[in-house]
Amino acid sequence: MDAAVPILRRRRALQARVGDLLGHWVTAMCAAVVVAITVLIAYELWSSSAMARRLFGFAFLFEQHWDPVAGRFGAAPFVYGTLVTSALALLFAVPLGLGAAIFLAELAPPRLSRSLGLGVELLAGVPSVIYGLVGLAVLVPIMREWVEPGLQAIAGFLPLFSGPIYGVGYLTAGLVLAAMVLPFIVSVGREVLLAVPRDQREAALALGATRWETIAHVVVPYARVGLLGGIMLALGRALGETMAVTMVIGSRPEIALSLFAPGHSMAAVIANEFTEAADELYLQALVEIGLVLFGVTMAVNGLARLMIARIRRAGGGR
Repeated sequence: MDAAVPILRRRRALQARVGDLLGHWVTAMCAAVVVAITVLIAYELWSSSAMARRLFGFAFLFEQHWDPVAGRFGAAPFVYGTLVTSALALLFAVPLGLGAAIFLAELAPPRLSRSLGLGVELLAGVPSVIYGLVGLAVLVPIMREWVEPGLQAIAGFLPLFSGPIYGVGYLTAGLVLAAMVLPFIVSVGREVLLAVPRDQREAALALGATRWETIAHVVVPYARVGLLGGIMLALGRALGETMAVTMVIGSRPEIALSLFAPGHSMAAVIANEFTEAADELYLQALVEIGLVLFGVTMAVNGLARLMIARIRRAGGGR
């Protein structure tokens, strides 16, 4: 009996090592699959746009004319529209989202915070076409009749608020995108703020700080990495949004300084014209726009990771 104990121990140790090795390889394979999918997507976009890249080169990014009949293809209007609408969405959504997250995490009663938090999470799951329909039926008339004329009457001397008023355009698309990305900022921000250790708040209050001073100088700085991650998640959603933007941006492939002017975006032009691409060059030009969108998204995510890493180093690795 005593002689069998070392044998059982060695057998259990061997089983444990085999289990660890198996778990290591299974998880490594899962990570490799994710990387492989990303590489395959990039390769397919690159290879399927070879003709367009060879004909247009880097001028494709700066050419402002999009004329499939004449064989002239330029992505500048779509890149511009994507960046402008995404920037407007963050401009509107970030202050509202952070304010709502702070209220839900720090000031609202627990029952109210849970109820509103659940509502925000449900709002994040609403299909984008619903936002587009509401924007087209409700927001566009309001923008055309009230908001844009009011802005033009107040600040019409600025190029951003000049020109004809259509109701559809960059500003309307930015507002719709802001409504779409707002739940991501609120939901992630609330969870991050709730994860701040309670002793951080109690220490600040014990030193004589007010409730708002504690939030502004202790809680928010402690959670800044997570808050930035939520904002970048929202930016990624805004950059790649298709249906809602397509319905309210106006679908005009031109660059205009006025926020009232109709425009276009990279995702919207692919969705609108992919089925209409009759010749190979037209199709490959659309695929190259997809390649540009893929590159912009990867660049934004990479920049976000660098920013988060820098904040972590500056904050002592919290």
